[in-house]
Amino acid sequence: MSTSESQSLKFVRGFLNRWLLFIAVVLLWELVTRLAGDVFFPPPSKILATGGEIWFTGPASQLFLTDTVYNNILPSLGRVLGAWAIASVVGVALGTALGRSRTGMDYAGPLSAFARAIPPPTLIPVFLVLFGIGTGMQIATIVFGALWPVLLNTVDGVRSVGQLQQETARSFRTPARYWIGMVVLPAALPKIFAGLRLALSIALILMVVSELVGALNGIGYELIFSQRQFDFPVMWAWIVLLGVLGYGLNALLLRVERRALRWQPTRSAQQAIAGG
Repeated sequence: MSTSESQSLKFVRGFLNRWLLFIAVVLLWELVTRLAGDVFFPPPSKILATGGEIWFTGPASQLFLTDTVYNNILPSLGRVLGAWAIASVVGVALGTALGRSRTGMDYAGPLSAFARAIPPPTLIPVFLVLFGIGTGMQIATIVFGALWPVLLNTVDGVRSVGQLQQETARSFRTPARYWIGMVVLPAALPKIFAGLRLALSIALILMVVSELVGALNGIGYELIFSQRQFDFPVMWAWIVLLGVLGYGLNALLLRVERRALRWQPTRSAQQAIAGG
């Protein structure tokens, strides 16, 4: 067997190992829903056809994307990624400061425990009063929910720096900016990335929730609008799109994480095992 054939066989085997259960569930879903004929649960083939019709039947000048994509999907993606970026920057900065401080978490710990125990959707009326109906309220809701995993994982990661590294840096009188940028943050990166992935999932959920209340566009708005219109194929198409977006964004972040952490010996060993 040639090298190219061996690689192709390995690719097909890996693809089936990952997606065989998913394909089986979709085929079972198609069979059961066609036999049931229930209007509330359309078959996957009808959901895919509906999604293709409402998203990919635009003119060539718009890259064959419809106005629904530009008016609803792209604004929602902008909100979730923008709010996640704000939560990431603030969470890493605050987490690094609190993690490096000996007494910071003694004061901030109770406050953060109290704040993160509040479900972010319950604060939507407060954000409505503060920012009014629109993007400001939606971004504030997402940032509030996505901030805590990044902050707490950063604190934990920063505190995991070994005593030997700290004493070495102290003996060489390493400036704080080099110590934090070249030792502390690289050592904390695995836990920071774990917090970023969790925050991304929370941000996607809160994006939909925030668009269910007083929104004028967005995926959540279209989802609840189609449900109220009893247009169930369209409603299911939006639900499937959310699953695709969640999987795609997480896979993209995982790829970035692997590249950023490939210098770690344990990570290199895992990649070598995964690659055969």
